[in-house]
Amino acid sequence: MARRIDVTGAGGVRLAAWEFGDPPKTDRASDPASSGSGAGDLPGVLLLHGLMGRASHWAATVRWLSARHRAVTLDQRGHGRSDKPPRAAYTREAYVEDVEAALEQLGLGPAVLIGHAMGALTAWQLAAKRSDLVRGLIICDMRASALGTASQHTWTEWFRAWPVPFATLADVRKWFGEDDPWVERPNPARGEFYAEVMAESPDGWRPVFEPEQMLRSRETWVYDAHWEELAQVRCPTLVVRGLDGELGRAEAQEMVRVLPNGQYAEVADAGHLVHYDQPEAWRAAIEPFLNTLGDA
Repeated sequence: MARRIDVTGAGGVRLAAWEFGDPPKTDRASDPASSGSGAGDLPGVLLLHGLMGRASHWAATVRWLSARHRAVTLDQRGHGRSDKPPRAAYTREAYVEDVEAALEQLGLGPAVLIGHAMGALTAWQLAAKRSDLVRGLIICDMRASALGTASQHTWTEWFRAWPVPFATLADVRKWFGEDDPWVERPNPARGEFYAEVMAESPDGWRPVFEPEQMLRSRETWVYDAHWEELAQVRCPTLVVRGLDGELGRAEAQEMVRVLPNGQYAEVADAGHLVHYDQPEAWRAAIEPFLNTLGDA
Protein backbone atom coordinates (compact mmCIF):
# COMPACT_ATOMS: atom_id res chain seq x y z
CA MET A 1 0.00 0.00 0.00
CA ALA A 2 1.19 3.53 -0.79
CA ARG A 3 -0.12 6.32 1.42
CA ARG A 4 0.29 9.94 0.36
CA ILE A 5 0.88 12.80 2.79
CA ASP A 6 0.82 16.35 1.44
CA VAL A 7 3.62 18.70 2.50
CA THR A 8 4.00 22.41 1.79
CA GLY A 9 7.47 23.25 0.56
CA ALA A 10 9.36 26.49 -0.05
CA GLY A 11 7.28 29.17 -1.76
CA GLY A 12 4.08 27.21 -1.12
CA VAL A 13 4.92 24.40 -3.57
CA ARG A 14 2.82 21.33 -2.78
CA LEU A 15 4.91 18.20 -2.30
CA ALA A 16 3.83 14.56 -2.09
CA ALA A 17 5.41 12.42 0.64
CA TRP A 18 4.78 8.68 0.67
CA GLU A 19 4.76 5.75 3.04
CA PHE A 20 4.85 2.27 1.52
CA GLY A 21 3.63 -0.54 3.72
CA ASP A 22 0.67 -2.08 5.49
CA PRO A 23 -2.44 0.04 6.06
CA PRO A 24 -2.43 2.01 9.34
CA LYS A 25 -4.10 0.04 12.12
CA THR A 26 -5.08 2.95 14.40
CA ASP A 27 -6.86 6.26 14.10
CA ARG A 28 -3.49 7.94 14.64
CA ALA A 29 -3.19 7.76 10.84
CA SER A 30 -5.04 11.06 10.60
CA ASP A 31 -2.01 12.74 12.18
CA PRO A 32 0.88 12.86 9.66
CA ALA A 33 3.40 13.03 12.48
CA SER A 34 2.27 9.67 13.87
CA SER A 35 0.84 7.68 10.99
CA GLY A 36 0.80 3.92 11.08
CA SER A 37 0.61 1.54 13.99
CA GLY A 38 2.93 2.98 16.59
CA ALA A 39 4.85 4.79 13.86
CA GLY A 40 5.15 7.95 15.92
CA ASP A 41 7.45 6.06 18.33
CA LEU A 42 9.80 4.80 15.60
CA PRO A 43 12.96 6.64 14.51
CA GLY A 44 12.41 8.61 11.32
CA VAL A 45 14.03 8.06 7.93
CA LEU A 46 13.48 10.28 4.91
CA LEU A 47 14.58 9.06 1.47
CA LEU A 48 15.34 11.45 -1.39
CA HIS A 49 15.48 10.37 -5.04
CA GLY A 50 17.84 11.84 -7.59
CA LEU A 51 17.24 14.05 -10.62
CA MET A 52 14.34 12.66 -12.72
CA GLY A 53 13.55 10.13 -10.01
CA ARG A 54 10.43 9.74 -7.92
CA ALA A 55 9.47 8.51 -4.47
CA SER A 56 8.34 5.10 -5.72
CA HIS A 57 11.91 4.28 -6.74
CA TRP A 58 12.53 3.81 -3.01
CA ALA A 59 9.47 1.60 -2.39
CA ALA A 60 11.40 -1.64 -1.75
CA THR A 61 13.88 0.10 0.55
CA VAL A 62 11.09 1.84 2.47
CA ARG A 63 9.20 -1.42 3.01
CA TRP A 64 12.38 -3.03 4.32
CA LEU A 65 13.14 -0.10 6.61
CA SER A 66 9.59 0.06 7.95
CA ALA A 67 10.12 -2.93 10.24
CA ARG A 68 12.19 -0.69 12.54
CA HIS A 69 11.71 2.87 11.31
CA ARG A 70 9.09 5.32 10.23
CA ALA A 71 10.34 5.54 6.66
CA VAL A 72 8.96 8.20 4.31
CA THR A 73 10.04 9.13 0.81
CA LEU A 74 9.42 12.44 -0.93
CA ASP A 75 8.59 13.42 -4.49
CA GLN A 76 10.75 16.50 -4.77
CA ARG A 77 9.53 19.63 -6.57
CA GLY A 78 9.18 19.08 -10.29
CA HIS A 79 9.16 15.31 -9.83
CA GLY A 80 6.61 12.52 -9.41
CA ARG A 81 3.27 13.68 -7.99
CA SER A 82 4.62 16.90 -6.51
CA ASP A 83 3.81 20.26 -8.07
CA LYS A 84 5.80 21.44 -11.08
CA PRO A 85 5.12 25.20 -11.24
CA PRO A 86 6.86 26.66 -14.29
CA ARG A 87 7.85 29.82 -12.40
CA ALA A 88 8.92 28.12 -9.17
CA ALA A 89 12.50 28.17 -7.96
CA TYR A 90 14.51 25.07 -8.86
CA THR A 91 17.53 26.15 -6.85
CA ARG A 92 19.60 24.34 -4.27
CA GLU A 93 18.08 26.54 -1.60
CA ALA A 94 14.54 25.60 -2.64
CA TYR A 95 15.25 21.86 -2.65
CA VAL A 96 16.93 22.05 0.76
CA GLU A 97 14.12 24.15 2.24
CA ASP A 98 11.58 21.63 0.91
CA VAL A 99 13.24 18.81 2.82
CA GLU A 100 13.56 20.95 5.92
CA ALA A 101 9.82 21.64 5.72
CA ALA A 102 9.03 17.97 5.12
CA LEU A 103 10.95 16.82 8.19
CA GLU A 104 9.24 19.39 10.37
CA GLN A 105 5.72 18.89 9.03
CA LEU A 106 5.99 15.09 9.14
CA GLY A 107 7.48 15.12 12.63
CA LEU A 108 10.39 12.93 11.48
CA GLY A 109 13.37 14.80 12.87
CA PRO A 110 15.97 14.16 13.96
CA ALA A 111 15.96 11.65 11.11
CA VAL A 112 18.30 9.58 9.03
CA LEU A 113 18.45 11.01 5.51
CA ILE A 114 19.12 8.62 2.62
CA GLY A 115 19.77 10.33 -0.70
CA HIS A 116 20.62 9.16 -4.18
CA ALA A 117 22.55 11.45 -6.54
CA MET A 118 21.01 14.95 -6.42
CA GLY A 119 18.92 13.82 -3.45
CA ALA A 120 22.15 12.98 -1.60
CA LEU A 121 23.49 16.48 -2.24
CA THR A 122 20.26 17.96 -0.88
CA ALA A 123 20.57 15.71 2.16
CA TRP A 124 24.10 16.73 3.05
CA GLN A 125 23.38 20.40 2.43
CA LEU A 126 20.49 20.19 4.87
CA ALA A 127 22.61 18.24 7.38
CA ALA A 128 25.19 21.03 7.23
CA LYS A 129 22.48 23.66 7.70
CA ARG A 130 20.24 21.98 10.31
CA SER A 131 22.20 19.47 12.37
CA ASP A 132 19.27 19.33 14.79
CA LEU A 133 17.10 17.67 12.12
CA VAL A 134 19.56 15.01 10.93
CA ARG A 135 21.04 12.26 13.09
CA GLY A 136 22.53 10.17 10.29
CA LEU A 137 23.16 10.43 6.57
CA ILE A 138 23.62 7.98 3.69
CA ILE A 139 25.06 9.41 0.46
CA CYS A 140 24.47 7.16 -2.55
CA ASP A 141 26.61 7.74 -5.66
CA MET A 142 26.89 11.53 -5.62
CA ARG A 143 30.05 13.46 -6.36
CA ALA A 144 31.28 16.45 -4.36
CA SER A 145 33.38 17.78 -7.24
CA ALA A 146 32.16 20.28 -9.83
CA LEU A 147 31.06 18.64 -13.09
CA GLY A 148 31.31 21.72 -15.28
CA THR A 149 29.86 23.21 -18.45
CA ALA A 150 30.59 20.20 -20.67
CA SER A 151 28.50 17.98 -18.41
CA GLN A 152 25.48 20.28 -18.62
CA HIS A 153 25.79 20.46 -22.41
CA THR A 154 25.95 16.66 -22.61
CA TRP A 155 22.75 16.36 -20.60
CA THR A 156 20.98 18.91 -22.80
CA GLU A 157 21.86 16.92 -25.91
CA TRP A 158 20.86 13.67 -24.21
CA PHE A 159 17.36 14.93 -23.47
CA ARG A 160 17.02 15.97 -27.11
CA ALA A 161 17.94 12.44 -28.19
CA TRP A 162 15.03 10.82 -26.35
CA PRO A 163 12.60 9.36 -28.93
CA VAL A 164 9.48 10.72 -27.19
CA PRO A 165 6.70 9.94 -27.22
CA PHE A 166 7.34 6.23 -26.69
CA ALA A 167 4.64 4.01 -28.17
CA THR A 168 4.63 1.55 -25.25
CA LEU A 169 6.28 1.00 -21.90
CA ALA A 170 8.17 -1.88 -23.50
CA ASP A 171 9.72 0.68 -25.84
CA VAL A 172 10.72 2.78 -22.82
CA ARG A 173 12.38 -0.20 -21.17
CA LYS A 174 14.21 -1.18 -24.34
CA TRP A 175 15.50 2.30 -25.17
CA PHE A 176 16.79 3.14 -21.68
CA GLY A 177 17.93 -0.41 -20.98
CA GLU A 178 19.62 -1.15 -24.34
CA ASP A 179 19.43 1.49 -27.09
CA ASP A 180 20.34 4.68 -25.21
CA PRO A 181 23.89 5.70 -26.30
CA TRP A 182 24.74 6.14 -22.60
CA VAL A 183 24.19 2.40 -21.98
CA GLU A 184 27.45 0.46 -22.25
CA ARG A 185 25.78 -2.95 -21.94
CA PRO A 186 22.14 -4.08 -21.59
CA ASN A 187 20.75 -3.01 -18.22
CA PRO A 188 17.14 -4.10 -17.55
CA ALA A 189 17.14 -2.35 -14.16
CA ARG A 190 17.84 0.97 -15.89
CA GLY A 191 14.94 0.34 -18.26
CA GLU A 192 12.62 -0.31 -15.33
CA PHE A 193 13.87 2.80 -13.54
CA TYR A 194 12.87 5.04 -16.45
CA ALA A 195 9.61 3.20 -17.09
CA GLU A 196 8.65 4.25 -13.56
CA VAL A 197 8.88 7.95 -14.50
CA MET A 198 6.69 7.72 -17.59
CA ALA A 199 2.97 8.43 -17.88
CA GLU A 200 0.58 7.67 -20.73
CA SER A 201 -0.59 10.63 -22.81
CA PRO A 202 -2.84 10.74 -25.90
CA ASP A 203 0.13 10.32 -28.24
CA GLY A 204 2.16 7.81 -26.20
CA TRP A 205 4.34 7.65 -23.10
CA ARG A 206 6.14 10.76 -21.86
CA PRO A 207 8.12 11.61 -18.69
CA VAL A 208 6.16 12.88 -15.69
CA PHE A 209 8.68 15.72 -15.39
CA GLU A 210 9.61 18.60 -17.67
CA PRO A 211 13.15 18.14 -19.05
CA GLU A 212 13.64 21.92 -18.97
CA GLN A 213 12.96 21.95 -15.24
CA MET A 214 15.42 19.10 -14.75
CA LEU A 215 18.12 21.08 -16.55
CA ARG A 216 17.29 24.17 -14.47
CA SER A 217 17.59 22.07 -11.31
CA ARG A 218 20.88 20.60 -12.43
CA GLU A 219 22.53 23.83 -13.46
CA THR A 220 22.30 25.12 -9.87
CA TRP A 221 24.85 22.54 -8.68
CA VAL A 222 26.97 21.17 -11.55
CA TYR A 223 29.23 24.23 -11.81
CA ASP A 224 30.25 24.23 -8.14
CA ALA A 225 32.12 21.87 -5.84
CA HIS A 226 30.43 20.95 -2.55
CA TRP A 227 33.34 19.93 -0.34
CA GLU A 228 32.92 22.79 2.11
CA GLU A 229 29.33 21.84 2.93
CA LEU A 230 30.36 18.18 3.20
CA ALA A 231 32.94 19.11 5.82
CA GLN A 232 30.20 20.81 7.86
CA VAL A 233 28.18 17.59 8.24
CA ARG A 234 28.68 16.46 11.84
CA CYS A 235 26.43 13.42 12.03
CA PRO A 236 27.59 9.87 11.16
CA THR A 237 27.64 9.57 7.37
CA LEU A 238 27.98 6.59 5.04
CA VAL A 239 29.21 7.16 1.48
CA VAL A 240 28.02 4.36 -0.83
CA ARG A 241 29.10 3.91 -4.43
CA GLY A 242 28.27 1.41 -7.13
CA LEU A 243 31.47 -0.16 -8.41
CA ASP A 244 30.53 0.96 -11.93
CA GLY A 245 28.76 4.14 -10.88
CA GLU A 246 29.54 7.81 -11.44
CA LEU A 247 31.31 8.31 -8.11
CA GLY A 248 34.86 7.00 -8.38
CA ARG A 249 36.56 5.19 -5.51
CA ALA A 250 39.24 7.85 -5.01
CA GLU A 251 36.69 10.67 -4.77
CA ALA A 252 34.42 8.62 -2.51
CA GLN A 253 37.27 7.91 -0.13
CA GLU A 254 38.26 11.58 -0.15
CA MET A 255 34.65 12.44 0.75
CA VAL A 256 34.92 10.04 3.70
CA ARG A 257 38.17 11.71 4.74
CA VAL A 258 36.62 15.20 4.57
CA LEU A 259 33.54 14.18 6.54
CA PRO A 260 34.08 14.56 10.30
CA ASN A 261 32.35 11.21 10.91
CA GLY A 262 32.44 9.40 7.57
CA GLN A 263 32.33 5.73 6.56
CA TYR A 264 32.60 4.00 3.18
CA ALA A 265 30.83 1.13 1.41
CA GLU A 266 30.66 -0.04 -2.18
CA VAL A 267 28.33 -2.37 -4.04
CA ALA A 268 29.71 -4.73 -6.67
CA ASP A 269 28.01 -5.20 -10.05
CA ALA A 270 26.11 -1.94 -9.57
CA GLY A 271 26.15 1.27 -11.57
CA HIS A 272 24.77 4.67 -10.69
CA LEU A 273 21.34 3.26 -9.80
CA VAL A 274 22.78 1.24 -6.93
CA HIS A 275 19.51 0.53 -5.10
CA TYR A 276 17.86 -0.54 -8.37
CA ASP A 277 20.76 -2.55 -9.82
CA GLN A 278 21.49 -4.62 -6.71
CA PRO A 279 18.72 -4.14 -4.11
CA GLU A 280 19.84 -6.96 -1.79
CA ALA A 281 23.49 -5.87 -1.86
CA TRP A 282 22.38 -2.27 -1.32
CA ARG A 283 20.47 -3.24 1.80
CA ALA A 284 23.41 -5.30 3.04
CA ALA A 285 25.71 -2.29 2.54
CA ILE A 286 23.63 0.14 4.58
CA GLU A 287 22.24 -2.14 7.30
CA PRO A 288 25.40 -2.22 9.49
CA PHE A 289 25.56 1.56 9.42
CA LEU A 290 21.90 1.90 10.37
CA ASN A 291 22.46 -0.56 13.22
CA THR A 292 25.22 1.66 14.63
CA LEU A 293 22.74 4.54 14.84
CA GLY A 294 20.40 2.50 17.01
CA ASP A 295 16.66 3.01 17.30
CA ALA A 296 16.69 6.18 19.36
